[in-house]
Amino acid sequence: MPAQTPQEVAHGFAEAWNRGDADALAALFAADADFVNVVGLWWTRREQIRRNHAYGFTHIFPGSTMSVDRMRVRALGEDIAVVHVRWSVEGQVDPGGGSAGQRHGVLVLVTARQDDGTWLAVAAQNTDLVPGAQTHVVEEGRMRADHYGAGPVPS
Repeated sequence: MPAQTPQEVAHGFAEAWNRGDADALAALFAADADFVNVVGLWWTRREQIRRNHAYGFTHIFPGSTMSVDRMRVRALGEDIAVVHVRWSVEGQVDPGGGSAGQRHGVLVLVTARQDDGTWLAVAAQNTDLVPGAQTHVVEEGRMRADHYGAGPVPS
Protein backbone atom coordinates (compact mmCIF):
# COMPACT_ATOMS: atom_id res chain seq x y z
CA MET A 1 0.00 0.00 0.00
CA PRO A 2 1.51 3.35 -0.99
CA ALA A 3 2.66 5.60 1.85
CA GLN A 4 0.43 8.62 2.40
CA THR A 5 2.89 10.36 4.76
CA PRO A 6 6.64 10.33 5.40
CA GLN A 7 5.94 8.48 8.67
CA GLU A 8 4.21 5.72 6.71
CA VAL A 9 7.39 5.20 4.68
CA ALA A 10 9.28 4.52 7.92
CA HIS A 11 6.58 2.31 9.42
CA GLY A 12 6.23 0.51 6.09
CA PHE A 13 9.97 -0.23 6.14
CA ALA A 14 9.67 -1.93 9.54
CA GLU A 15 6.50 -3.79 8.52
CA ALA A 16 8.11 -5.09 5.31
CA TRP A 17 11.22 -6.06 7.32
CA ASN A 18 9.09 -8.03 9.78
CA ARG A 19 7.50 -9.97 6.91
CA GLY A 20 10.88 -10.51 5.22
CA ASP A 21 9.31 -8.87 2.17
CA ALA A 22 12.04 -7.29 0.04
CA ASP A 23 9.55 -6.38 -2.70
CA ALA A 24 7.37 -4.36 -0.31
CA LEU A 25 10.43 -2.75 1.26
CA ALA A 26 11.81 -1.74 -2.14
CA ALA A 27 8.41 -0.37 -3.20
CA LEU A 28 8.88 2.35 -0.56
CA PHE A 29 11.80 3.75 -2.61
CA ALA A 30 11.97 5.77 -5.82
CA ALA A 31 13.33 3.86 -8.82
CA ASP A 32 16.61 5.82 -8.67
CA ALA A 33 16.89 5.92 -4.86
CA ASP A 34 20.17 5.67 -2.96
CA PHE A 35 20.58 3.49 0.13
CA VAL A 36 23.72 3.29 2.27
CA ASN A 37 23.64 0.35 4.66
CA VAL A 38 25.21 0.03 8.13
CA VAL A 39 28.63 -0.95 6.77
CA GLY A 40 28.72 1.69 4.05
CA LEU A 41 27.61 -0.36 1.05
CA TRP A 42 25.93 2.10 -1.34
CA TRP A 43 23.03 0.83 -3.42
CA THR A 44 21.86 3.16 -6.19
CA ARG A 45 18.58 1.83 -7.52
CA ARG A 46 15.35 0.35 -6.17
CA GLU A 47 16.30 -3.00 -7.70
CA GLN A 48 19.65 -3.05 -5.85
CA ILE A 49 17.83 -2.16 -2.62
CA ARG A 50 15.36 -5.00 -3.22
CA ARG A 51 18.00 -7.56 -4.19
CA ASN A 52 20.27 -6.82 -1.25
CA HIS A 53 17.45 -6.86 1.28
CA ALA A 54 16.17 -10.13 -0.21
CA TYR A 55 19.63 -11.61 0.35
CA GLY A 56 19.66 -10.26 3.90
CA PHE A 57 16.22 -11.65 4.70
CA THR A 58 17.30 -15.08 3.46
CA HIS A 59 20.82 -15.33 4.92
CA ILE A 60 21.34 -12.75 7.68
CA PHE A 61 17.93 -11.76 9.06
CA PRO A 62 15.53 -14.68 8.46
CA GLY A 63 12.61 -14.34 10.86
CA SER A 64 14.07 -11.22 12.47
CA THR A 65 11.93 -8.40 13.79
CA MET A 66 12.45 -4.66 13.60
CA SER A 67 10.75 -2.19 15.89
CA VAL A 68 10.49 1.56 15.50
CA ASP A 69 11.57 2.91 18.88
CA ARG A 70 11.52 6.62 18.09
CA MET A 71 10.81 8.80 15.06
CA ARG A 72 11.29 12.42 14.14
CA VAL A 73 10.06 14.01 10.93
CA ARG A 74 11.39 17.32 9.67
CA ALA A 75 9.52 18.87 6.75
CA LEU A 76 11.66 20.70 4.22
CA GLY A 77 8.80 22.42 2.46
CA GLU A 78 5.59 20.72 1.42
CA ASP A 79 7.05 17.95 -0.73
CA ILE A 80 10.26 16.85 1.02
CA ALA A 81 10.75 15.48 4.54
CA VAL A 82 13.63 13.91 6.42
CA VAL A 83 12.67 11.05 8.72
CA HIS A 84 15.00 9.85 11.49
CA VAL A 85 14.04 6.43 12.87
CA ARG A 86 15.63 4.84 15.93
CA TRP A 87 15.22 1.09 15.44
CA SER A 88 15.87 -2.21 17.18
CA VAL A 89 16.37 -5.54 15.44
CA GLU A 90 16.21 -8.97 17.04
CA GLY A 91 16.81 -12.32 15.39
CA GLN A 92 19.88 -11.70 13.25
CA VAL A 93 21.88 -14.84 12.55
CA ASP A 94 25.64 -14.55 13.05
CA PRO A 95 28.04 -16.10 10.47
CA GLY A 96 28.34 -19.26 12.61
CA GLY A 97 24.57 -19.77 12.65
CA GLY A 98 23.97 -18.52 16.20
CA SER A 99 22.16 -15.48 17.49
CA ALA A 100 23.79 -12.10 16.85
CA GLY A 101 21.80 -10.54 19.71
CA GLN A 102 19.78 -7.36 19.65
CA ARG A 103 20.97 -4.43 17.53
CA HIS A 104 20.00 -0.76 17.62
CA GLY A 105 20.53 1.98 15.10
CA VAL A 106 19.22 5.00 13.25
CA LEU A 107 17.74 4.97 9.76
CA VAL A 108 17.57 8.33 7.97
CA LEU A 109 15.09 8.54 5.11
CA VAL A 110 14.80 11.48 2.73
CA THR A 111 11.24 11.28 1.44
CA ALA A 112 9.52 13.08 -1.43
CA ARG A 113 5.86 13.54 -2.26
CA GLN A 114 5.07 12.04 -5.65
CA ASP A 115 2.73 13.51 -8.28
CA ASP A 116 -0.09 11.23 -7.06
CA GLY A 117 0.29 12.51 -3.47
CA THR A 118 2.03 9.41 -2.11
CA TRP A 119 5.48 9.48 -0.51
CA LEU A 120 8.63 7.54 -1.44
CA ALA A 121 12.14 7.49 -0.02
CA VAL A 122 14.67 8.96 -2.44
CA ALA A 123 17.66 8.33 -0.16
CA ALA A 124 18.43 6.38 3.00
CA GLN A 125 21.37 5.99 5.37
CA ASN A 126 21.33 3.26 8.01
CA THR A 127 23.73 3.40 10.94
CA ASP A 128 24.37 0.96 13.78
CA LEU A 129 24.41 2.37 17.29
CA VAL A 130 27.57 1.10 18.98
CA PRO A 131 27.17 1.21 22.79
CA GLY A 132 29.86 3.24 24.52
CA ALA A 133 31.59 4.30 21.29
CA GLN A 134 32.35 7.74 19.92
CA THR A 135 34.27 6.71 16.81
CA HIS A 136 36.00 3.91 14.94
CA VAL A 137 39.75 3.37 14.95
CA VAL A 138 41.76 1.25 12.51
CA GLU A 139 44.47 -0.93 14.04
CA GLU A 140 46.42 -3.48 12.04
CA GLY A 141 43.93 -3.18 9.20
CA ARG A 142 40.89 -3.88 11.39
CA MET A 143 38.29 -1.37 12.48
CA ARG A 144 37.06 -1.27 16.05
CA ALA A 145 34.78 1.02 18.01
CA ASP A 146 36.47 3.24 20.56
CA HIS A 147 35.82 6.03 23.05
CA TYR A 148 38.07 8.94 23.99
CA GLY A 149 36.90 9.05 27.62
CA ALA A 150 35.27 12.47 27.41
CA GLY A 151 32.29 13.93 25.65
CA PRO A 152 28.99 12.41 24.62
CA VAL A 153 28.43 8.69 24.48
CA PRO A 154 25.53 7.40 22.33
CA SER A 155 22.38 6.50 24.18
